[in-house]
This record gives sequence, structure tokens and C-alpha cells, in this order.
Amino acid sequence: MAYRETEKMRQRKAEARKRIVECTYECVAEGGFRSARVTRIAGLAGVATGTIYRHFESREDLFAEIFRLATQREVDKVAEALTTSGNAAERLERALRQFAERALKGPMMAWSLIAEPVDPKVEEERLAYRKAYANLFETAIREGIEEGSIPDQDARQSSTCLVGAIAESLVGPLSPTQTSQADSATSENNDPLVNSIIRFCMQGLTGARR
Repeated sequence: MAYRETEKMRQRKAEARKRIVECTYECVAEGGFRSARVTRIAGLAGVATGTIYRHFESREDLFAEIFRLATQREVDKVAEALTTSGNAAERLERALRQFAERALKGPMMAWSLIAEPVDPKVEEERLAYRKAYANLFETAIREGIEEGSIPDQDARQSSTCLVGAIAESLVGPLSPTQTSQADSATSENNDPLVNSIIRFCMQGLTGARR
């Protein structure tokens, strides 16, 4: 008789996978991908190390899943900001601010997503999500050009420049070396940095001094 997996067993597997993902996410948020050792994840999730490899073919596959999960949350927040009221330039400014402020509030996770050295499979995900941000910005820029709130330009190239500018400008502030020296910093302390980044991006995009 062929083996048939029961509903109860499927549920147990799903719950175990969920715990593995949640514990890996927690490890990355606390110390980056480098601190997310499989043995530690297994211990936190209450499963055997081998169980992790029943759900994920490799450590890299698990990390790619966490990267997708974490970055999609951030992409969704940027997309949400782009659907608020105002012209395209105002909405883009709001979206860029959302990106920067959220990164600085969760510096270790943001560092992991933006700049931490990662395996090739995770790096592929990073490139895919940079493109996702660029696509959102490109759409908004095109809308701005049509309505006149943004000067005529190559929307695709400009969107790529925006992603590069805001990500690169956060690499230093998000570095574990930097954040370990400023663990007590508040969101108020980050205001000048965020304002400077947004001012640069919007001046480059619109040509207007802010």
C-alpha cells in the first residue's frame, strides 16, 4: 500500500516550517545572515538540524526565503506610500522617506538586505528586489512627467539612480560597526540624515532646490 500523508502530518510539517522561518528571521534581524547558523536556528525552532533540510534544500535556500520575506515587506511599504495623496513628486518623496526611516529603525535587518555580503543565491534575490523598487519608482516618475510635477527625463534610468543613491547612502549608517556605537540613537537623531538623503534624491530628480 502506498504511503499517504495524513492531514495531521501535513499540519505538523507546515508548523515546523513556519517556526524555522520565524526563527531564522529573528536571527537575521538580531545579527545578520552571518549569525544565522543552522544549529542555532534548529535549537530556537525546537527541531532537529536535519528537519531544516527537509524543508529547504540548503542553507542558501533558507536564507533566500528569508530575504524574499523581509524585502517584500519593505517593497510593500514603499508601494503603499506611492498610493497616498499628492502629486507624483510628493508621493515619491514620501516613499523614499519611508524606505530610509524604516531602514534606520531596523538597522541590522536593513544592513542584511542592502549590503551584507551574502551567498550568490541570496544576491540574486537582492538584485531582483532592487529591480522591484526601481519599477515602482519608474511608474511614479512617468506619472510625474505626465502631470508636470517632474521634468521630462529617462524614467527608467532615473528610477535606477534613485534606488542606488538611497541604498548606498545608508550603507555607512547601517554598518554594524556604526550601529554598535549608537545603539541608543532615536528616530529624532536620524532626522538630519534622512532629510539630507531625501533632499539629494529629490533635487536630482526634479532639479529644484529643496
